Amino acid sequence: MAKIVAVTACIAGIAHTYMAAENLKKFAKKEGDSILVEEQGALGIEDRLSQEDIDEADVVIFAVDTNVAERDRFDGKKILEIGTSAVVKDGDAVIKQALATIKEG
Repeated sequence: MAKIVAVTACIAGIAHTYMAAENLKKFAKKEGDSILVEEQGALGIEDRLSQEDIDEADVVIFAVDTNVAERDRFDGKKILEIGTSAVVKDGDAVIKQALATIKEG
């Protein structure tokens, strides 16, 4: 079971931020993987990831259309960066891509 953390953030910080978060959770669960998702939306950072969560993660997904706030927290981690629309359209493929990123070493 892989440990995944993710950050979602769209330009407006409203719909796609939360839709992408839900899709990542849905498909990670389907694959039997652990995932924690931080939303960086119009209300600021919600469900903030702890540094321990980040340090223990096998891969980080940035499902973002804008800059990741406090990006330096993720330095040294394997990162898959993709737009929120791709996650909303095909979250299953994004989770599989993240798992492949882990195997790339």
